[in-house]
Amino acid sequence: MSTIRVYYTSVTGSREVKQRQSEVIKILDVNRMKYELIDVSVSENLLQEMREKAGNPTAIPPQIFNGEDYCGDSKMLYEATENEEVWKFLKMASIEKPAREEIAA
Repeated sequence: MSTIRVYYTSVTGSREVKQRQSEVIKILDVNRMKYELIDVSVSENLLQEMREKAGNPTAIPPQIFNGEDYCGDSKMLYEATENEEVWKFLKMASIEKPAREEIAA
């Protein structure tokens, strides 16, 4: 299983960015997900890496990845949470059992 990576910033003047980052961490913690935080404020290269992987040259933190696969941003994670699709959003193996077909005898 790949590692969930959250690109975030420890240095921001934006209340909205701080709030979204807190929401992402809270959702991951509530769902008992293991994740790695990557602080883009440490290096311009990390910010550019995040933007390239997200496919958006103006993307702002937080951005969420499963390994190298882009999952989405905080708004998308929030929507997945509301729809009870966090595992699907994070591209994790489903914890639900597959439906079985009944065979009529």
